[in-house]
Amino acid sequence: MSFALAGFKAHLADTSARWTMMNLLPPNTLTYRMQNGQPVLLYADPIACGCVYMGDKTAYAAYKTNHPIDAAQEQRMTAEINQHPSWDWSVWDSTADVDVVNGLRPGPSHVFY
Repeated sequence: MSFALAGFKAHLADTSARWTMMNLLPPNTLTYRMQNGQPVLLYADPIACGCVYMGDKTAYAAYKTNHPIDAAQEQRMTAEINQHPSWDWSVWDSTADVDVVNGLRPGPSHVFY
């Protein structure tokens, strides 16, 4: 997928809390949420992978080189965040993943971009 090639990382919505957060995002639409004062670009893909692709400004710039995004589309991204301002980054932390905590799967200690 072009998100992965641009540097976005897929994060599975493999817990009920992650599934809930993924479903707060518009499906198959690029949007963003702020983390530590920086935008993290998000793309919820509930059908193909059941995941949220997350990327930083560098990944977004790489994505835009092959997928032009106009000003109206960027305005829609900003309007969407205002409709759903709450976003819980803690559900994406490895301490929220039962398999990681139990040592069944490795995971990052924190999701930062």
